Amino acid sequence: MTAEKTQILVVEDEEDIRELVRYNLERENFDVTEAESGEAALKSLAQKKPDLILLDIMLPGKNGLQICRELKKNKSFCDIPVVMMTARGEESDIVAGLEIGAEDYIVKPFSPKVMVARIKAVLRRKAAGTTAGTEDVLRIYDLVIHPGRHEVSVGGKPVELTASEFGLLHFLARRPGWVFTRYQIVDAVHGEDYPVTERSVDVQIVGLRKKLKKAGDYIETVRGVGYRFKDEE
Repeated sequence: MTAEKTQILVVEDEEDIRELVRYNLERENFDVTEAESGEAALKSLAQKKPDLILLDIMLPGKNGLQICRELKKNKSFCDIPVVMMTARGEESDIVAGLEIGAEDYIVKPFSPKVMVARIKAVLRRKAAGTTAGTEDVLRIYDLVIHPGRHEVSVGGKPVELTASEFGLLHFLARRPGWVFTRYQIVDAVHGEDYPVTERSVDVQIVGLRKKLKKAGDYIETVRGVGYRFKDEE
């Protein structure tokens, strides 16, 4: 019995880029579905749920950021990792994508080898999160962090976080009182050589604090250094 192939939905309006992406992903034994617009992607999702979505930002109709935002708000699709593709490579695009829940981004023109490596890295992080059921549940202050289920609650109330936000919170909360630079945080949450700006880390911290509400105060800024989770007294 053969193992089921990993399903990837490629959302890109330029046919030549779709063909290039499909060719290189199928060479790596991925099963690829294509959509040329955000609306077509949503229809495809209703028929088959992929393991990952490769989503272009510049699309006709609804753009990639709008589609990503809709997916992350939908309980049926919010757990699907999204990798954004941007032709501009501007920090504003990257920050916006990460802020609404994208797991990674690729700047056009990109090397097919780099694209495949980044996709595999995201899928590995997802698999690690879903198989970490034996890891201890972390309880600190009124926070409960369950690594295996990727669940967080504050005062008994669940808090919905993106994969990146969850990883960031879990990393800091495991070492209360320790100060980490932004790049130490990136390496721990996303892996080494992840091309991200300091601004992107700050944006994710802001989003995480907002979702945690009063519990967000446990994440302290250490000026000139980075961030730490407040130590229990």
